[in-house]
Amino acid sequence: MRIQDVLRSKGGQVFTIGPDATVTELLAALAEHNVGALVVSSDGSTVVGIVSERDVVRRIQSSGVAVLDGPVSQIMTSTVTTCTEQDGVEDLMRLMTDHRIRHVPVLRDGELVGVISIGDVVKSRIGELEHERSNLIGYIAG
Repeated sequence: MRIQDVLRSKGGQVFTIGPDATVTELLAALAEHNVGALVVSSDGSTVVGIVSERDVVRRIQSSGVAVLDGPVSQIMTSTVTTCTEQDGVEDLMRLMTDHRIRHVPVLRDGELVGVISIGDVVKSRIGELEHERSNLIGYIAG
């Protein structure tokens, strides 16, 4: 299974936030969209970073609540691990595990077209296993 298959089933809607937005605005956007991370982008298609709930919590713990009034650019991860629609889901699972990341932006010709979360990967894998199980039962009963 390829990343494009996961995007097809989940949809390609991507939520971004500008690097100059405040961390408080970030938290509001995360809650509004019910997601755990946002891609940081000035134009909605170029990836300049990624920022997650985990980034906020860790920065508040180390620097205090004043972080909430600062820009997202100060807490985001600027070296972003990405994938393409043609990459395999198994390769992405390995990448997420090796890098200990939960959200990976998907790029097409360098432009943002989606985000795959660990939850999306798990859901996709469960779907594959259910399909295989059904086929095996049909084969055995057949």
